Amino acid sequence: MVSAESTILTERQVEVLELREQGQTQQEVADYLGTTDSNISAIERAAKQNVEKAHQTVELVRTIRSPIQLSVSPEASFDDLVARIYTHGDKAGIKIAYCRPELYTHLYEVLEEYTNQNELKTTIDIGITNEGEVRVYTEDF
Repeated sequence: MVSAESTILTERQVEVLELREQGQTQQEVADYLGTTDSNISAIERAAKQNVEKAHQTVELVRTIRSPIQLSVSPEASFDDLVARIYTHGDKAGIKIAYCRPELYTHLYEVLEEYTNQNELKTTIDIGITNEGEVRVYTEDF
């Protein structure tokens, strides 16, 4: 069994995830561990949340290490956001990894719930990596 010692997962979460990856149902895992399927569901949900937080933490660190960082205030339009990203990239000599339509699509997919029509509803932080990848963070994460 994989050790949870060096992760943010508990031993029980690792155990449940391993059993589920082996194809066991929640009820089968519950029977094996002597608990209920609703408890297994809660453990699995918490483990998935921990995994997502770990992923977001890694992405945040990558953004912090990005040579370009900027904050964009609420009410900025997507047009302004895209223009600022390209301007900052140009000033740093970094080619943005997206053409304009791709960048609009990327930003819209990431920020859909944080926009009202074509404007931001919350402050966002942008990091641009040396490879031109655009990382986006909202106040929520």
